[in-house]
Amino acid sequence: MTLKWQYDKKGYVILDKPFGEITDQEIIRQAKQQCIDKGMNPELVPTHTHRLNDEALAVRRAKYSEYIEVIQAFVNKFLSSGSGNPVLITITDNEGFILDFAGDPTIIETARYLGIVEGSGYCAEDGPSSIDLCLNYKRPFTLIGEDHFHQILHGMACYSAPFHGESGKEIIGTISLMTNKEFVHPHLHALLCTMADSLEREMVTRKQNTQLQTLNQVLLGTNHYGVIITDAQGQILEMNEHCLSLLCPDRSDRDRSNYVSRSVFGIKPIGEYYERVIQRQEVCIGEELSLEISGNVNHYILDVQPAYDRKGQIMRVVGSLRDITEMKRTEEVLRNTEKLVFAGQVAVSIAHEVRNPLTTVKGMLQLANKDARLRHYDLIMSELERANLMVGEFMILGKPQAAVLKQEDCGEILEEVLHLFAIQAELSGIEMTQCFVQNAVILCDRNQIKQVFLNILKNAMEALPYGGNIHIRLDVQEGYQRVIFTDNGSGMTEEVLQRIGEPFHTTKPDGNGLGIMIVHRIMESHHGRIVIRSEEERGTSVEIGLPLP
Repeated sequence: MTLKWQYDKKGYVILDKPFGEITDQEIIRQAKQQCIDKGMNPELVPTHTHRLNDEALAVRRAKYSEYIEVIQAFVNKFLSSGSGNPVLITITDNEGFILDFAGDPTIIETARYLGIVEGSGYCAEDGPSSIDLCLNYKRPFTLIGEDHFHQILHGMACYSAPFHGESGKEIIGTISLMTNKEFVHPHLHALLCTMADSLEREMVTRKQNTQLQTLNQVLLGTNHYGVIITDAQGQILEMNEHCLSLLCPDRSDRDRSNYVSRSVFGIKPIGEYYERVIQRQEVCIGEELSLEISGNVNHYILDVQPAYDRKGQIMRVVGSLRDITEMKRTEEVLRNTEKLVFAGQVAVSIAHEVRNPLTTVKGMLQLANKDARLRHYDLIMSELERANLMVGEFMILGKPQAAVLKQEDCGEILEEVLHLFAIQAELSGIEMTQCFVQNAVILCDRNQIKQVFLNILKNAMEALPYGGNIHIRLDVQEGYQRVIFTDNGSGMTEEVLQRIGEPFHTTKPDGNGLGIMIVHRIMESHHGRIVIRSEEERGTSVEIGLPLP
């Protein structure tokens, strides 16, 4: 808070008295009269009734440490100006206790003789002083020569100015200057007031800088999102390490200096959003972006917001990228879980509705075959059994059955399944080749493993609508019985391959996406593994691994 005062030739403040205010001279006269009324002896050296002990002084100095540091810098500059005048400058708290002082060695010696040391307090009981009057009347004060009550101070001139806190209203201390009377000049008072104003501004600036530094540390130091700060023209001023890792995922060229002072508009895909904010004043909040990093697609939320100065002009633009990849994956898992629950409900309903007529048809055929030998009876019954197996697939989804594990010959199970598919494969123009390198006994639920082979072969045959080849290899590797089904069909795209096994995700017009999901479910229950590889126009390979007992 800047104070403007008028001074007379001696440096006293001149005030009009429209509202009952009194001049400095009147205040000084009343203070001296109070000393006379108390019977104080002006010939004695003034005493300081109130003093701080060492512990209390240390506490207060710590509280005012920043003020002391700033004032010392001002004082050192003033004293080094080479004026040659004996000057003492003190700083007090809001109660008038001296916290620190500095000045010419000769006047410091005089000051100590007068009791002016760290911890000494100024109050009305000790006689009029510029410090006490400054604090009481909340304005700068000057005592020159005989304005002092004690005769030993008649050769001195004392100036005091208050300094205020952040609000600009509360006085939190004073800066005072003492010199010999012959060096009195009104500019000394003005200089002291300017020093107090500079102190206040410096403290406000320091606090703002501290806040900005804290914000920068929080903003730029985070590892959870990338930050880019630009000026009003889009030139990059700062970016954090996380943002650099997004721009340079392979760690090449990861040097901040290569980006600072560079235009953000050329950085895709975020540059266009900065351009919208700067050129069209369109705030960007919650924009969802996808970036490919090291072959993986990561998802981000981008916020770009401007910061304005007091004139309403854009001063800075701050953008942040928050990684939401894990959140996206969690959402996908939840969606798939919901689909799975729904698929189970539908599966149970369909299974019950279909299994009843299948049982009826099968029973009627068996009765009819007793009376007359039906043509193609074995084929019809085989197809009914296959339809029943398909219904069983839905039952696995709706009501997972506990696997009944027994030691089974894997090659034998596989041959049974291949035998079922042999006729259909021949009719479809599909050649099935086998390579049984090594057969082993596995611990499994025979029906469920048969279901796995059936589903995989069914998918392979559907991938060969115009004929082709399905190769089946049986071997043992790393403690697993491996069964590899390879076709030379149309194959799958990378996107389809990544989503394979999701319920209701299929590329077939009449498919439901449940077959491979059932395979995954059964393999999990058997602690097995499944690896699917596919290339467009080159075919698909499905590798099943079942642990050996």
